[in-house]
Amino acid sequence: MHAADPLVTISHVGKSFGHVEVLRDVDLAVHAGEVVGILGPSGSGKSTLLRCINHLEELDAGEIRVDGVLVGYREHKGRLYELRPKEVARRRRDLGMVFQRFNLFGHMTALENVMEAPVRVLRRPKAEVRAEALALLDRVGLAERADVYPSQLSGGQQQRVAIARALAMKPKVMLFDEPTSALDPELVGEVLAVMRQLAADGMTMIVVTHEMAFAREVCDRVVFMADGIVVEEGPPSQVIDAPQHERTRAFLARVAG
Repeated sequence: MHAADPLVTISHVGKSFGHVEVLRDVDLAVHAGEVVGILGPSGSGKSTLLRCINHLEELDAGEIRVDGVLVGYREHKGRLYELRPKEVARRRRDLGMVFQRFNLFGHMTALENVMEAPVRVLRRPKAEVRAEALALLDRVGLAERADVYPSQLSGGQQQRVAIARALAMKPKVMLFDEPTSALDPELVGEVLAVMRQLAADGMTMIVVTHEMAFAREVCDRVVFMADGIVVEEGPPSQVIDAPQHERTRAFLARVAG
């Protein structure tokens, strides 16, 4: 089903904020076309791990590679050295990220938000990017809202524009950090529907989520984290429906309750 080499490799990653150790010796491999869900209580390190993958946070230990290339660092004689911001941005192109909050540019229309990075960062022709951006907005069900500003869109619509914006850079991996947590309950489904379709289309996805139905139905593998470590991982049928670890069972009982 998957290539022999993982597309994303997380090796012995550690991260602290002051005296608080948020990630401890985390190992994880994600293959091309795989959808991996990350579950866990607040403070377990889920979002920090995602931010480390995208090098929005520096690592204190370990390394992360995407398609075999170090993210945010270069290696010299066995040591890692931080890349310059422009180099970091260049390597970050392979990673699309969707946040809890939509982070759209309020002074730009939906179409302009989607076009911004390919035009500004990749220096691609506007006409070419515009056609692709319109196609992406159509893909997320918002073709008719292309010329509307974020303030005129619902939360679910804004998040779908954010997904289209991330896809505009043609990433190899999409990272979702609890993409429905800021939405009203009636708007959650429209965002999850777009994510389901991305998964069906073969997009590699790492999703931090509390949406158990999505994790069970869409994810190939589920990772449960607590206190900065991977407690348990496996197919949803194992981790969600028949968890082996007491901490996983306790968390799922609280979520179900």
